[in-house]
Amino acid sequence: MNENYYAVIMAGGVGSRFWPMSTKDYPKQFHDMLGTGESLIQKTFKRFERLIPTENILISTNKNYEKLVRSQLENTTKKQLLLEPSMRNTSPCILYAALKIYAQNPDAVMIIAPSDHWIDDVPNFIENIETAFEYCQQNDVLMTLGIEPNSPNTGYGYIQFENAQNEIKKVKKFTEKPNLETAKEFINSGDYLWNAGIFIWSVKSIIKSFQKSLPEMYDLFSKGNNVYNSEFEDDFIETNYSKSQDISIDFGILEKAQNVCVLPVDFGWNDLGTWGSLYEKLPKDNQNNATVGGEVIFRDSTNNIIRTQKNKKVVIQGLENFIVVENEDVLLICPKTEEQEIKEITKQVKKDFGDTFV
Repeated sequence: MNENYYAVIMAGGVGSRFWPMSTKDYPKQFHDMLGTGESLIQKTFKRFERLIPTENILISTNKNYEKLVRSQLENTTKKQLLLEPSMRNTSPCILYAALKIYAQNPDAVMIIAPSDHWIDDVPNFIENIETAFEYCQQNDVLMTLGIEPNSPNTGYGYIQFENAQNEIKKVKKFTEKPNLETAKEFINSGDYLWNAGIFIWSVKSIIKSFQKSLPEMYDLFSKGNNVYNSEFEDDFIETNYSKSQDISIDFGILEKAQNVCVLPVDFGWNDLGTWGSLYEKLPKDNQNNATVGGEVIFRDSTNNIIRTQKNKKVVIQGLENFIVVENEDVLLICPKTEEQEIKEITKQVKKDFGDTFV
């Protein structure tokens, strides 16, 4: 394996759209969402181990999830954890990771990826990552992976590229989640890809971009250059992290940079952002019902997703297009067409039942 290859797995989110399974104390990345016997973060870690030395795979997460990470990824060490004392979006944790890796290996190339995505074709994914790593080793670029779209999805950001013959293409612009009409125009134009939030670059290139576009943030974190990978790292981060600007890597760096490129890919990607997207990846019965956890008898019921405790016996009669989720003391029953209400539902649950349940 190439010792210059590194990965940073982003695992700090709460995944509130997957309530009641996903809560602030036990977010979705630590759940076996698809009933495969492994959590999403375990799957992501094993995927990267095919290409990247285990000790070079870092996990960026909230400090409250340290025990969860260590219990699920037993072959990691404390050195591999980037523990955020506060939520400051993606730019600060990516800069922190880049400087920490640079202190260890200035020739490193790194991939940034979410912990909770689904990938069907893992060999193809690994091949794409190798292509990106090799290109970023030779060129001063910031690369993202663009998913070949199969529908005008309004839940994703889009990347417009210059339609050159090269496999790796120059990015024209990023667009946040569009309305349906705009998404249809993007798909018909043929020069747009979905933004999966997966990035590759050399540590030198991304650090240089921070120096240029977010100099205050660079100055703040570079004060720790003499303590990264030492026993004093945690104290430095605890003291300084919350002073950082709260800004995403897209707004802070990528939308300003002139050296952004994209590799179009198609490896069966799903961001698993909602119960509906999870339903798409699950096996169905002949009435298109999907089940995780329990044993369900469906009577005159179609197109439902049922997620309960293991071995729970459930009978569903006369239900169509519903989400039914049980998690310990909570039961959610919600039409699939109204799953966007789940975030609002959790606010009411917090108000009426208290923090314990969200």
